This record gives sequence, C-alpha cells and structure tokens, in this order.
Amino acid sequence: MTATGAVWRNWGRTEQVRPLRVERPASPEAVQRAVQSAATSGLRIKPVGSGHSFTGIAVAPGVQLDLTSLSGVVDADVATGRVTLGAGTRLHELPALLAPYGLALANMGDIDRQTISGATSTGTHGTGLGFGGLATQIVAAKLVTGTGELITVSETERPELLPAVRLGLGALGVIVELTLQLVPRYVLHAVERQEPFSLVLDEWMDRVREHDHFEFYWFPHTDTAMTKTNTRLPGDAPRAPLGRVSRWIDDELVANGLYRAACYTLRAAPGAIPRLSWLVERLTGNRDFSDFSPSVFVTNRTVRFREMEYAIPLAAVPEAVREVRALIERKDWKITFPIEVRAAAADDNWLSTAYGRESGYIAVHRYYREDQREYFAAVEDLMRAHGGRPHWGKMHTQTAETLRESYPRFDDFLAVREELDPERRFQNPYLERVLDGVHARV
Repeated sequence: MTATGAVWRNWGRTEQVRPLRVERPASPEAVQRAVQSAATSGLRIKPVGSGHSFTGIAVAPGVQLDLTSLSGVVDADVATGRVTLGAGTRLHELPALLAPYGLALANMGDIDRQTISGATSTGTHGTGLGFGGLATQIVAAKLVTGTGELITVSETERPELLPAVRLGLGALGVIVELTLQLVPRYVLHAVERQEPFSLVLDEWMDRVREHDHFEFYWFPHTDTAMTKTNTRLPGDAPRAPLGRVSRWIDDELVANGLYRAACYTLRAAPGAIPRLSWLVERLTGNRDFSDFSPSVFVTNRTVRFREMEYAIPLAAVPEAVREVRALIERKDWKITFPIEVRAAAADDNWLSTAYGRESGYIAVHRYYREDQREYFAAVEDLMRAHGGRPHWGKMHTQTAETLRESYPRFDDFLAVREELDPERRFQNPYLERVLDGVHARV
C-alpha cells in the first residue's frame, strides 16, 4: 500500500521530514518489493517505528516504510522460550501477546511505546548488571538487504553477522522479524525511596552489584535522589500491585502534571524552578509494591522532552554525576527534569554502548520547548572525558571519527554494511554522520 508522504515528526519534536512516499507493506515479500522498487527509482528507503528516537536515525526523505502491519507473534516455542515477532510489534503489546505462553522479556526500559525492531536497533536498555540491552535477547533476525534479498541471520545461518545485525542502526537492512530468547513470566518487588544524594553515589557500586535492578533519579537544585530497587520473584509469587488511584496520583498527577507545570513555569519565571523542584521532591513519595515485570519497569511519559544519554565505565558514575551537579550550579542553569542513572551488563554486540564493558548510563533531559544545546553540549564534554559512548537514539554531536575510537569493532560493522547495503539504500543524514563522518549537526 502506497501513499504520498505527509510531514512526519518524531515524539521529541527534534526531527521532521516529508517523505516522497510512504509504503505500508503487509508481508516480508512486500518489503522486498518496496526495496527493489526504491532501488529501481534510485531512492533511499527506511522503516519508521514509533518515532521515539531523539536523533534522526529514522528520518526517511525518500521512501518511508510503515511496518505496523508486520506485527504480532509469528511463531512461539514455549519449551525453549523463543518467540518470533513481527518487526512492527510495539513493546506495550508484548504483555498481552506473551501471556498465553507464560513468557516475558528478560529486561525492559521505562518506556514501551517503541517497536521491537526500533528499540533493539538503537540500543534501548533497562537497568541491572545481570542484563544487557534488549538487543542481547535476539537469537535470530530476518531482514531485507539493500539488494532486495530476504536473508536470515541466526546461530546457525550466518552467525558471524549476529553481533552486527542485533544492533544495526537501520543501516544493514529492513528487519521484518526478530526471534527473541525470553524468560518465564516473573514478578518484580519494587521499592522506591527518597534518599540523600551523596549517600546514593557513595553506595553506587555496592547497590548495582547487590540488586537485580537498581537505578536512581536526581532532582537538580535538591539534595535528594529517588532510588528504584527491583527484585525478581517467580511468576507465581504473591503480587501487591499499585491501586489505580495511587498509580494515577503518583505517575500522572505528580510525574506528568507537576512536571508539565514546572516546564511552563521555567519559560515564564525561571527563578521559581528550584522551589518547584523542591515541591516535586516532597510530593514524590516512597512506594513498595509488586507486580508482573512490565507493570513495574514501565512508566507513562506524557510531557514531551529531549534527551541525551551516555554510557560510561561503571565505576566512573559517581564522579561523573557529581561533575554534572557542579556544572549546573556553576552555570546557574534552571533544570526541570531529573537526571536518570542506570547500569547494564557488558555485551558483545559491536555497536552496543555496553560493548566489552559493564556500563553506567547517565541521561539528561530538557523540556522540548527549551533550547537544550548549551546544557547537552557541556554534559557531553564531561561524558566524553570519561570514555562515554552516546545512545544511538538520543541526542549527541559525535561523528564517525570520534565514534571509531570508542568501538573496537566499528570497521567490522562497516564491512558488514558494505556487504548487505553496498549502494547505501538505507542511508540518511544521521547515518552519514555517525558512520561516514559527515559534519555533526548542532
């Protein structure tokens, strides 16, 4: 199905494009035909998911592929815990899709609006040193290459390509199916506490090693960190989920409503932000509950923002966070959004931000109507000084020249791209910058 392209915008309103045309293939063979047709016309072609990347990684000036029709469970093997999903499947659809099989993702981030192919291709991750990013759960992928060939990459078919294809930035082909290694459905016991900022940093290494999933948020202009500690329990463990009213008050009224008010206030009266941050801190209460994993991992986000996140060596996190705090104080910036800090296991995916090292993640945010450039650039300098690697789907200014220094298998990835997409059918300005060295956008 083909349509004339309307203006496409991503969720964070950092990118927009009017594609020449939009196609909505309903089968892998239809994707093949779309790629072959683009090649005949000399056009570039790219799939688009939910638009939750803050970078231009999904921008498609030529042919935009909407893979919504390629969604749902294609195949499932309960005995092995392996499930094949259509590439356009949204993460928020997975609980219902996987419930009949008693399976779940081993780990998740805190947003579930993305497609499974978009989330894995950009390096989406959660927190927990026993768990890698979502891409580490891929055991097979079916994709259409730049020449229009439909290939399977798995542990038995072209296994040497898996470390590249699992996290391929959309540069290697159009993924149409992914097979994931899942785990039995499980319960998470969540403990959320307000704690002193300095104490949490001092105990960072102990906490990330002692707990299944640990993360914290620091509210600028306060001395408080909100810690989140999740402990894994069997799927038949007793549950004590949040009540509907309690969840609405905490997650909608406070987390979204007050932050929206804070963002509006910043634009009208920046001097009031520290006081508002103090108020949000006071209203963000302690919680103790348990539920199936997706209900604990995921938080609803309705206030639009822009985000930059860097992965740095795990042990460098306390020093780096203190440097960010000192920077904000020195510049006298009024920052409304908290800073999020997480951890993940090392993995062997070539372009993973956690490739070859246990990693800590530091994410900074700004309201989407604010100018983030000065804040993000200064924080980026701090992260790069610690050997930081930017999240591929979040804002940064690095280019191929600087990224090659951070990724030992960078050129191996480019060799795979040369094989699978020799004519750069899936190229766009963002990929030109991060893979070929075109000057960074500011």
